[in-house]
Amino acid sequence: GFILLIACINFMNLSTARSEKRAKEVGIRKVVGAGRKSLISQFLGESILIAVIAGLLAVIIVELSLPGFNKLTNKTIYIQFENIYFWFFFLGFIFFTGIIAGSYPAFYLSAFRPVRVLKGAVKKANALVTPRKILVITQFTFAIILIVCTIIIKQQIQYARDRQTGYDKANLIYAFLGGDVEKNYEMIKNDLLQSGIATSITKTSAPLTQGWSNSWGFQWDGKDPNDRTIIDRFCADDHFARTAGLQIVNGRDIDLKQFITDSTAVLLNESAAKVMGFKQPIGQIVKDNGIDWHVVGVFKDFILQSPYYPTVPMVIEGAKGWFNVMHIKLNEKNSMEKNMKAVTAVFNKYNPAFPFFPQFVDQEYAAKFKNEQRVATLATLFAGLTIFISCLGLFGLSTYTAENRIKEIGIRKVLGASVTGITSLLSRDFVTLVFISILIATPIAWWAMFTWLKDFPYHISVQWWVFALAGVLSLSIALLTVSFQAIKAALANPVRSLRTE
Repeated sequence: GFILLIACINFMNLSTARSEKRAKEVGIRKVVGAGRKSLISQFLGESILIAVIAGLLAVIIVELSLPGFNKLTNKTIYIQFENIYFWFFFLGFIFFTGIIAGSYPAFYLSAFRPVRVLKGAVKKANALVTPRKILVITQFTFAIILIVCTIIIKQQIQYARDRQTGYDKANLIYAFLGGDVEKNYEMIKNDLLQSGIATSITKTSAPLTQGWSNSWGFQWDGKDPNDRTIIDRFCADDHFARTAGLQIVNGRDIDLKQFITDSTAVLLNESAAKVMGFKQPIGQIVKDNGIDWHVVGVFKDFILQSPYYPTVPMVIEGAKGWFNVMHIKLNEKNSMEKNMKAVTAVFNKYNPAFPFFPQFVDQEYAAKFKNEQRVATLATLFAGLTIFISCLGLFGLSTYTAENRIKEIGIRKVLGASVTGITSLLSRDFVTLVFISILIATPIAWWAMFTWLKDFPYHISVQWWVFALAGVLSLSIALLTVSFQAIKAALANPVRSLRTE
């Protein structure tokens, strides 16, 4: 609605800016007997016709854009052409828009006096210059805010993407232990390892990118009875660290074949070892769910869930845990096509009643950025649209100003003013409007992004250069928009504008 209102006002600006070009037409029509009502009807009819053409173009553009928009937003939106209410609303909306956009130009143009306009003396509507300037400031304020927001959102996404996950996502897939997979797990594992398709396999309680559960009920020697630190719980059997590519900093990985006692072994991340106060964590006992787990290794923290949040204390419980997922590290020496074909054949062999649906860990991790990426894309689209509409508003105002000052420009040229000087003169006011927009937009954009970033414990800092870049970009676009009309006015023949004086 706001965008439509701005578009209507921009249309009014352009229409009134071109009033001199239609003034003689109005004068001649009045001389031959046309009344004001007929002129108003004519101008409103022209406005409605433009609205109809714009409406039809809008429907075509929306219909062509909807598939991409639905894919981007994960929505199912379509135009209900078969719904008669849609057409009633559509036609009524077009008629209303045409009336609103054309009302002021119609009443303004129809009020011209024949004698004055045929002499070339058209009175300008100076009373609306200030509201038009306010509108331009408003448009560019929104544009600058959206530019800043788009840049910062993309920075935040890239910042999280560049963060080290703590594990190796490449060539790592997982599948759920459904059907006969759990029963035939050892045979599936042996076939994949012996064939050279996989280099390491482990069972886990949940996918590596999702996490499983957490608790403050872990117990260890020296724990404060009032300690309610939440610790993530994740279950995995042997070779979890090797399969996931974790970096062991103390001790070793869980290995059930080499160490029989590893059925109750656990791994701690560095954060958990710090929380528990273990100076020498290897061999320490951690109690959970009635089981005494012994620590065999400590690994560097890794991102288990959201890449926008800091890592948390984590305990990897061994073979006595709960298992729902099978992670497979594929042999990187083979092509992905060969690996997946062989893995599918093995799963179909031991679990023929269920289709094999592998998930790629790197793709699952990339999906964590989908929502923010969607916001960034939409912000970019809206920023582009807002800038375009702002340029239309600025173009309308610059056209109006140039037409309004055409005699002044003619006199200046007669007195020796250069094209550069006149262009600078006409552009100066518009540059001021954009500077005002920058001053208004900067604190609003800073507050909006500061508030948004607070929701992410792991986030960037808002940099001053983002606002400078948005301001320079807006100023450059404004100058390009204004310069066309300013140069055109500066190059105009002064005889044309001064011939009635």
